[in-house]
Amino acid sequence: MADATPLQSPLHDRHEALGAKFSEFGGWLMPLEYPTGVVKEHTAVRSGVGIFDVSHLGKLVVRGPGAVEFLNSTLSNDLHRIGPGRAQYSLVLDDETGGIVDDVFTYYRDDEHVLVVPNASNNEEVRRRLVAAAPEGVEVVDHHRDYVVLAIQGTKADEVVAAVGLPVGHDYLTFVEAPWEAGDGDADPDARVIVCRTGYTGERGYELIAPSSFAPALWDALMAAGAPHGLVPAGLGARDTLRTEMGYPLHGQDISPDITPNEARLGWAVGWKKEAFWGRDKVLAERESGPRRRLVGLVSTGRAIPRPHMSVRLLRDVPLGEVTSGTFSPTLRKGIALALVATAVDDGAEVMVDVRGRPEVFQVTKPPFVQPSVRQD
Repeated sequence: MADATPLQSPLHDRHEALGAKFSEFGGWLMPLEYPTGVVKEHTAVRSGVGIFDVSHLGKLVVRGPGAVEFLNSTLSNDLHRIGPGRAQYSLVLDDETGGIVDDVFTYYRDDEHVLVVPNASNNEEVRRRLVAAAPEGVEVVDHHRDYVVLAIQGTKADEVVAAVGLPVGHDYLTFVEAPWEAGDGDADPDARVIVCRTGYTGERGYELIAPSSFAPALWDALMAAGAPHGLVPAGLGARDTLRTEMGYPLHGQDISPDITPNEARLGWAVGWKKEAFWGRDKVLAERESGPRRRLVGLVSTGRAIPRPHMSVRLLRDVPLGEVTSGTFSPTLRKGIALALVATAVDDGAEVMVDVRGRPEVFQVTKPPFVQPSVRQD
């Protein structure tokens, strides 16, 4: 019988010392929130800077001659749109159904080396599918536990990252690799920190991917460097409210193997002109005929707070679908949601959400709910 004990971040003791409340997520025990609370952590990211430990994210290195060509024939997006030093959001689709097995980020180092970052709970499934399809000479190496991932997000992110001696200022969806001295004398002099201009909050920021051996020293350095800028450690609770305000989907809720990219409004992450990718025939046919449902945003017209699986109706008696993600928006000070509903519903329409047995009025909108600043220089 497999060991079901959740994995822990290399920084677990640091989070414990800060008084974090933990939650199991994707097979990992990760900080949900700190004593500051979700709302304050959320607000710190929107108005200043926050730091997240997201080491639970998967890390798969696809390498060997033809690695890029292989990945481009499997993942939905077109790697030929980018090049070395750039990152891209993409989807792993099921070849039979066109449903979303996972959403991933790819970091294109060179034609023979690409880092693929799946969600924690899907890392093994993505690895399995890639290994099964990989041609001779291309290997898929799982580094799930070998690297720490720290997200520095907010208007003061540049100041914090620069203060620990790492490069900043590169364009959105690009990354650079840089040496970093851990200061303990044991660090590998050839090891590098990958500094990515990516994130999941809608704010300007960086994600740092570093060897797990660097984790404590890097965390401590960032916390010290961030203190003058009001850096706040933030957990998965704030990460969820921040990403919901942006309309960013969460796998297992807003997207899943039962939901296609057309339904999820993720057609922009599909290379429609490519000759091959998993699920191509299914999603192309659906695109032509039109999906029967779509992911929309909902904003409360009152004080109701929506939650996943609440039913969405039109005029109280016409079922439309259900809420997939719902929360209180600390920025807007009202309830917001993502919901999968019938395509007949137009943006701007009013619908009813069953909030604990009470029909509450929400307005359909197209996310984001809050203007993003992720691309600002």
